[in-house]
Amino acid sequence: MFQAGFFFALVRFVKETLAMRGWAFLLGMAALLWAGPMLAADSPADSSVPHPPLTPSEIAEGWISLFDGRTLFGWQRSGDVNWTVRDGEIRADRGGPGLLLTTFELADYEFRCEYRLEKGGNSGIFLRTPVSPKDPASDCYELNLCDSHLTFPTGSIVGRQKAAGTFHGEGAWMTITARVESDRITAQLNGRPVIDFVDNSPARRRVGRIGLQMNGGTIEFRNICLRPLSLSPIFDGHDLSGWHLVPGSKARFDMVDGAVHGTGGPGFLESDGTWADFCLQFDARTNGPTVNSGVFFRTVRGTAREPSNGYEIQIQNGFKHNDRSDPVDAGTGAIYRRTKARWVIPDDRTWFTATLIANGAHVATWVNGVAVTDWTDARPPHTNPRRGQRLAAGHLSLQAHDRTTDIDFRHLRTGEIPRE
Repeated sequence: MFQAGFFFALVRFVKETLAMRGWAFLLGMAALLWAGPMLAADSPADSSVPHPPLTPSEIAEGWISLFDGRTLFGWQRSGDVNWTVRDGEIRADRGGPGLLLTTFELADYEFRCEYRLEKGGNSGIFLRTPVSPKDPASDCYELNLCDSHLTFPTGSIVGRQKAAGTFHGEGAWMTITARVESDRITAQLNGRPVIDFVDNSPARRRVGRIGLQMNGGTIEFRNICLRPLSLSPIFDGHDLSGWHLVPGSKARFDMVDGAVHGTGGPGFLESDGTWADFCLQFDARTNGPTVNSGVFFRTVRGTAREPSNGYEIQIQNGFKHNDRSDPVDAGTGAIYRRTKARWVIPDDRTWFTATLIANGAHVATWVNGVAVTDWTDARPPHTNPRRGQRLAAGHLSLQAHDRTTDIDFRHLRTGEIPRE
């Protein structure tokens, strides 16, 4: 029931609104209030977690998605090309030539995507490229996408080696895969081998970004995925060789069924080895609700007084208001105290796979193949990552946060990324 005070206040509001704004404004506000709930119900939920174009077995093998189907998160433009996202595809048709580049660098990897090129168009996939390549014959490897190119048609590596065969796919969706490993690059188009190239030159490229090119005509890309290669295990699955307990730790770390089982806390299990620019992949499973843990990297060797001075990949699967884009305590995959995870991907009591790529001041993370962090540490340099930017090599450290911690780690593997 309306109270009298509320009724008279409502009448006064209507009169004052009519005097100042008129009937059109008042009716427009009423229409907006009436339609708002329906518009909200019909709008897509931007906070929903994207589903990467990967199978569960591919995720477990370390494949990650480079495109979330909605945004250009994790990509950087080079040039004036009008890169846009439409209907789950990255698209460009004006400007250029120019590149859309990954924000990270990598040395060895498998890459795959689908593309559709307008008839007569010219595009390419740049491998181990700098941000602004000047000559694809010397400062990157351009896997050409141009059926009409007389010298280096589709599947060729521009300026280096012509494709084995002739391919005609303009106007249709095509799947291209590439394997970049050491000095060798191989590629397939719709499952058919197109190139097998070995670079024995003294100036061969060892590392770089991946770039999507627009060089004429409409080009579209989708289902862009990658798997880091040349990673080596840093646990043998049998014992804790190569690791040590940080002094003062109250946690326990044991090998159970091939996994490192951490309980209690606080405490840290720290690697003997150190890494600076590298790729890290691991599986983890929290064994209780909203367990708090983390994996520290570039860490200063821990002491009883200062056990964990490093960057931390947060592990915390809680989220608020039934919304996975609203994480508790930064969320799994965040760089704790520095970023917030875009979404909380995993659930407690289930295994998930995480990926970290650290190049200089830039850090990117994926959880179950979905990119959740892309961050550059712009702070002044400091030996302690808690206080500033650290580029020097440091230890890895597995955290047991508190007495309620119950977590498992397995399949930890790393690969160093060279600096060009």
